[in-house]
Amino acid sequence: MSQDKPNADNIVSLEREQFKSRFRAISLSLFISIVLMAAKFYAYRLTGSSAILSDALESIINVVASAFALGSVFLASIPPDESHPYGHGKIEYFSAGFEGALIILAAAGIFKTGWSHIFHPQQLLQLEEGLLILLGASLINLLLGIKLIRVGRLTRSIALIADGKHVLTDVYTSVGVLLGLLLVHLTGWYWMDGVIACSVGINILVSGGNLLRESIAGLMDASEPDLLEDISTLLAEHRKDIWTDIHQLRAWRSGNLIHIDFHLILPREFSLEQAHCEGKEIEYLINAHFQGNTSVLIHLDPCTEPDCPLCSLDRCKRRSQDLKKLIYWTRETLILQGSAGERFRNGNSLKNRH
Repeated sequence: MSQDKPNADNIVSLEREQFKSRFRAISLSLFISIVLMAAKFYAYRLTGSSAILSDALESIINVVASAFALGSVFLASIPPDESHPYGHGKIEYFSAGFEGALIILAAAGIFKTGWSHIFHPQQLLQLEEGLLILLGASLINLLLGIKLIRVGRLTRSIALIADGKHVLTDVYTSVGVLLGLLLVHLTGWYWMDGVIACSVGINILVSGGNLLRESIAGLMDASEPDLLEDISTLLAEHRKDIWTDIHQLRAWRSGNLIHIDFHLILPREFSLEQAHCEGKEIEYLINAHFQGNTSVLIHLDPCTEPDCPLCSLDRCKRRSQDLKKLIYWTRETLILQGSAGERFRNGNSLKNRH
């Protein structure tokens, strides 16, 4: 037990550091979003451009989304309790969905203003000053978006990654507005101001739809192929001959916490203590790989005769058949229902990957 204590302390310390990193990043995002929103509205006041207004309206969404993400990061850090035994991490999916819905709402307002400026073009005043402000805001947002995504991936925060992607979308929007208004400035085609605004609206409409889709997928515990691939590769690399088979692998995220469960087949002569130790070894392996952000549930099954042709444990005293086919552990084989032995006996095809 004394050996487990430092590991537990390290995990708690790591979780605290991750929370601090998330909190600092999202607080910085909120502060910068407020400053840049004010700068863009000032640029709109100078120029009267509907394209700049569309960019400024999206900045309002940045501020609201960052504030919501700040709250979700705080709530997601609260450990499981009696009312929420699986933790509070799902709030991050609500944050991403809320952000997506706000983006779609902003797109509607952009379309309305842009359509009006297409048919009723207006001269744009002090356009050069407005473009310089927009350029500066874009560069700051670019650095902020990269930082948010980097911190989000390091700390496994869905809310931070979503906020970072939204900030980068704002950068792409601003660059498009800059290029379009530069053309307006050179040609004097003021009706293009409305066209640019509508183009921005289409772009952020797609962005909002993607965030909503990701949010719904997370709330519905949709399968994540990349996550399952990561877990499958980890198990295959550390596979032992006494681990006869793993099947029905499932994994889903709840904020920065990953829930994993699967069936592990062990030799049937193992005692309860031996089987428990093997299960714990895999649990520690997965927990270390994901830096303590996991909840692992392993269902232990004893091997049966159909497993013999697929088992590489040569010293087994109860073997009834020699090894005929070694099933390599991949995402495709580990997520299947039923053991490999049962599928082999029933004649179902099994995928090998060398």
